[in-house]
Amino acid sequence: MDLALFWKIASQVVGGLGVFLLGMKYMSEGLQAVSGERLRKMISVATNNRVMGVIVGLLVTCLVQSSSVTTVMVVGFVNSGIMTLMQSIGVIFGANIGTTITGWILVLEIGKHGLPMLGIAAFFFLFSKTDRLRYIGMTVMGIGMVFFGLELMKNGFKPLRSHEEFNAWFHAFQATTHLGIIKCAAVGCILTMIVQSSSATLGITIGLAATGVIEFQTAAALVMGENIGTTITAWLASLGTTAAAKRAAYAHVLFNVLGTCWFIILFPLAIKWVAGLIAWKTGLNPLEISIETMDESKFGQAITAGIALVHTSFNVANVILFLPFAGLLGKLVTKLVPDKETKEIAHLTYLDVRMLDTPSLSIVQSQQQLNFMGESVTAMLEKLHICLESERIDPEISRKLFHREEILDNVQKEIFVFLSHLVAGQVPQDITKEAHKQMRMADEYETLSDYAASVLKGVKKLEEMGLPLDGPAREKLLALNDRVLTYITRVNKHVKEQNKRDLLTWANSEGSAITAQMKEFRRQHLERLQNEEVSPFFSLAFTDILNYYRRMKDHALNIAEVVAGEK
Repeated sequence: MDLALFWKIASQVVGGLGVFLLGMKYMSEGLQAVSGERLRKMISVATNNRVMGVIVGLLVTCLVQSSSVTTVMVVGFVNSGIMTLMQSIGVIFGANIGTTITGWILVLEIGKHGLPMLGIAAFFFLFSKTDRLRYIGMTVMGIGMVFFGLELMKNGFKPLRSHEEFNAWFHAFQATTHLGIIKCAAVGCILTMIVQSSSATLGITIGLAATGVIEFQTAAALVMGENIGTTITAWLASLGTTAAAKRAAYAHVLFNVLGTCWFIILFPLAIKWVAGLIAWKTGLNPLEISIETMDESKFGQAITAGIALVHTSFNVANVILFLPFAGLLGKLVTKLVPDKETKEIAHLTYLDVRMLDTPSLSIVQSQQQLNFMGESVTAMLEKLHICLESERIDPEISRKLFHREEILDNVQKEIFVFLSHLVAGQVPQDITKEAHKQMRMADEYETLSDYAASVLKGVKKLEEMGLPLDGPAREKLLALNDRVLTYITRVNKHVKEQNKRDLLTWANSEGSAITAQMKEFRRQHLERLQNEEVSPFFSLAFTDILNYYRRMKDHALNIAEVVAGEK
């Protein structure tokens, strides 16, 4: 092959592949933005019911347009403890079916209209003032880029059809024997591992087959190997994660490898069945037609439909076959990846950078982290209650409370970094608003933990000065502590459920009552000071502690206002 021809082919194929991949990215981001709330609801219904898990995986993958993104997302959820291994296996099964939608999109007879679609949709994407219309334009623009990229690749591959050296080399990879099928599957696997996108290698395969460069059965065998190659992304994402997350990634690998092995055995029968079905529907048998004897457009459509059907049939058959044995698969990967002898440190954060590719689900993850912060604050106040009712502060409880305050400092920083990366990308306005709300609430929760620690520091200071809490003072602090604890617990419930109903009315009313109670306790205490029942040093520290509780109430009210949409 001379250098000029090689450069012509390489530039068109590489350029087409780049446009194709960018189109897949825009289509995925646009679909996620338009269906963000639906996506969050879908992932929330993933249960241990295997069939429901498959449906969730299928629908989510159709929306994100990438099984790799879905499986990496699943690894992230399992790593964070949000999803169990059995839930992840069902979703992974569904993702393998969902990824076949790409092939069916390419079957549509709009390949030549890709560039006009791209251009028209780009105007809506760039100049639309409404978020929804903008992201619909982004989705259509992505679809246009996918088709335009595929057309570029097809045009780049056409010269190879008449190139004797290439045909002689590729003749060694004909899927006419089981050894040839294995060779083709290996090529598809390695190529997908390199590109890390089964959609990209599927586009290349369709480009080669639709221009007559490779035969239909060879393309079908390549597609099977691509199903194994796509597991590399989830496997790489599992490195450095918990044992549970590694098991989810291994389940994905085993499912695809075992499924490919049995399909290779039945490949000759399966390919004839698929070809017969396409012939029955279109009148064109992919195994018998030749691009030299018919219209290129009709040939390409029949071949593309055949490849899409092989891809779908392969994955649907695998899910039907393996679904009853999902429990056994779970036990097998548990044996392959046993728990470490030294107990793994429990994760104090749900945040995982793997989730940034799916902004709608990243917000779910950061919400889980906020719930953790809220629960941590209430746990600190419960420990405070134990310390306040004891004659002397338990050093171990005191240590745990201060340690929890340090943890929440770090968690707040993690949330800020995570959400900052999230909003820096191409995300809808509602996701950006939600991210800013969560940043604000994280700041308020961290401040709440600071004041809870300050209360304990104040009580410890009194002990060190030889001025421990007497009966009346202890009684007042316990009453205020429990009331603020109840207040924060209810605010946390609204944060978790995202329930705005009657929140602000109650929060303002109860907040005012807590302030009034604090002022009454302060007045009573000042009377004790005037009657010389307590020392001035004790009085100063005690009134500071009372103020800490009022400030805790203020910050909890701020959280309620954020949830209600007031700030």
